Amino acid sequence: MTDRHPTVSPNHSDNSQPRFSRSEAAPTNFYAPGARDLLPLDVAQKRWIERGIQDVFHRWGYHRIITSTLERLETLIAGGAVDRETVIQIPAAAGGTLGLRPELTASIARAAVARMGDLYPQRLYYNANVFRRADLEHHGRQQEFYQAGIELLGVGGVLADVEAILLMMDTLNSLAVPNWQIILGEAGLSRALLAQFPIEFRTQIRWCLAHLDRVTLEQLPLTPHQQQLALSLIDLRGDPAVVLARLAQLELDSEHQATITHLQTLVELLTSTSQTPLPLILDLSLIQTFDYYTGIVFEAVSITEDRAYILGKGGRYDRLLALYHPQGHNFPGIGFALNIEDLQQALQTSPSMPRYTAKPDWLVVPTTPAAAAAALIYGNKLRSNPESIRVEMYLNDETAANVRQIAIERGISQIAWVSVDSVEIEALD
Repeated sequence: MTDRHPTVSPNHSDNSQPRFSRSEAAPTNFYAPGARDLLPLDVAQKRWIERGIQDVFHRWGYHRIITSTLERLETLIAGGAVDRETVIQIPAAAGGTLGLRPELTASIARAAVARMGDLYPQRLYYNANVFRRADLEHHGRQQEFYQAGIELLGVGGVLADVEAILLMMDTLNSLAVPNWQIILGEAGLSRALLAQFPIEFRTQIRWCLAHLDRVTLEQLPLTPHQQQLALSLIDLRGDPAVVLARLAQLELDSEHQATITHLQTLVELLTSTSQTPLPLILDLSLIQTFDYYTGIVFEAVSITEDRAYILGKGGRYDRLLALYHPQGHNFPGIGFALNIEDLQQALQTSPSMPRYTAKPDWLVVPTTPAAAAAALIYGNKLRSNPESIRVEMYLNDETAANVRQIAIERGISQIAWVSVDSVEIEALD
């Protein structure tokens, strides 16, 4: 620390009036319904999570793809698998309707088959925002979300399923997400089980199974055989070995027996890779929001004392890419999306999560108006340092004591007091 304490031309004393005045009138609400701002600390935490996710995706050989935020509505609804009412729609100037993407899988499928040829497998990842329109009953509900995820295109089979799930697990472990578990289902098998009931009851039965609502299930006007079958399905959730044993007792055709064998092989491969008990739940009531899934579906959840977070969802879609291929050729695919906001909330207790925005390393202060050019030059010299440093220029007129106090409060480590012909460096404790 130098002995010299320069004085900057003071226009304000220590007890001067505030620099900014606020109107006493109520501020105008400029928010769009469902809009949300990310302040600097939110951004710092979000970027930290995204960098951690990206590092894992790179280690597994995935490459980033960026698709258009706006797509034709026909692309986004994926042949009706995505409810068009969830899409925020915009009239196109040339006719037709555009929409803000409600998810990324359909857009990536379109880009892959139209632009990347038939060279598979393709390992792609994304980090982007998605938009979903809230219904009229939930006006003001959040409509913009941030996701990071992967798509493994052009390869089917159990090893591809294992890769997708292990990649999700590796990401959660790398971020040190607390108390996470994977819930695994099978979309085709779930549909087959529900198909045994009258069509007018399937939606209610599916809701009861998803919510483990045995009471409502018992009150549905089903035949005794259907009632017994429905109640047996509600128990198809829990330890994979137990659920698979119960599935083996059901009367299913050869196709669905093969699906059970696939599930069993999948579970065995997943558990064989882990040296500790795997937090895996097999749940045949698990049905995802978008209806293009054809095989396994899965989601990651984190359960704390006060709430549960849905960290991500994914699954296999083996008929989606054909919708966008010029000749209708089909290629299998599997992927998942992680919810950045839920990860951010679940990681609030993590000691690695940023708690403050980055602090400037230097504050460059011109000691007189005539020293402004010299201060600008010195600031640029500091920024040319190959090491990553943050340099701020002090732009107001203050006493040296006020400048020093502001720097201390902001955690700045060094001040460069710049005059026309000299620079004095002050290190702050």
